[in-house]
Amino acid sequence: MTLGGAGCAGDDGATTGAGSAPGSSTGTSAASTATDQNDRPEPPTADSRLHLDFEIGTLEENIVSGGVRKDGIPAIDDPTFADTPPDGLAADDPVFGLVRDGEVKAYPQYILVHHEIVNDTIAGDAVAVTYCPLTGTAQGFERGPVEFGVSGRLVNSNLTMYDRGTDSWWPQMLATAITGPLTGESLQEFRVTWTTWDRWSRTYPETRILTEDTGFQRRYGVDPYGQYNEKRGYYSSTRTLFEPLHDDSRAHPKAVVIGTRTETGALAFDKETLLRQRVLTGRIDDTLYVAVADTALETGYVYANPESLSVTASDDGYTIDGTAYDADSLPLDRTLSFDAMWFAWAGFYPESAYVN
Repeated sequence: MTLGGAGCAGDDGATTGAGSAPGSSTGTSAASTATDQNDRPEPPTADSRLHLDFEIGTLEENIVSGGVRKDGIPAIDDPTFADTPPDGLAADDPVFGLVRDGEVKAYPQYILVHHEIVNDTIAGDAVAVTYCPLTGTAQGFERGPVEFGVSGRLVNSNLTMYDRGTDSWWPQMLATAITGPLTGESLQEFRVTWTTWDRWSRTYPETRILTEDTGFQRRYGVDPYGQYNEKRGYYSSTRTLFEPLHDDSRAHPKAVVIGTRTETGALAFDKETLLRQRVLTGRIDDTLYVAVADTALETGYVYANPESLSVTASDDGYTIDGTAYDADSLPLDRTLSFDAMWFAWAGFYPESAYVN
């Protein structure tokens, strides 16, 4: 397989806040005290590595500069939240929602496009909520005693994070380190829901929302890549700023898929089709997976369905063996899934099935 170059652009510039120095340890949470043999704090990692379609060495060879220095895009390390939305947030603007143990938060896309990482705490746990504008991916990671920063490098147009404990580099979508002491390890990740402020706040009226009081001066409300409400610019065009790792013409490059990957493979469902048909199925190897739509939040969930149970949409949710369930609570093993632009998914996972 021939691989192309990759990279990313951002709004480089001097910060006025308190971004941590690259490589420094600035742990803020007691959620984890994991350390390695040299007492360097590490982020918690998964028991097994997520599937990769490429060798790690190949991925490392395709790391490119995004045109900004390390931490040139400053992570938010001291986020503040409010009970009411910022004036700059419209009802149909995208937010990234997170729920844990009764605590509910929303992170507006128009703020994260200038920072890409929020080192936060929720329900007492240290977490990182991350967003890559070039691949359209919002993902969450447990961070334990360390924080994450923006390396200024990209693979397949995707944000490459670094952890401030070991300085290992983690492409966001892969959640797996491709350089540094933790190479080959996968992070512990959790779901972040991409939806709109109106849908999120109606579903979770108790939510708190990230404010523009980030410690940095940025032109919030001005998206350097375009806009989502309505979609314009980079988010709707066929153009990518950097050559994908692998070209795939099965869908529009910026079509949104809901992708899932396990230890053995990857699978993508076309989001628009899923929201319309409500139930889609696909396979990783010989195992059947089912995706169902959550029409309230306009998102979807993916479950392993190894026994090929019949899942049907109904007026009150989804029916399995005569019992109705909500979209997020089917009696099956749910796999982590997230929204992504098709070109980025297919670039990282060219062997992935695409269900539309």
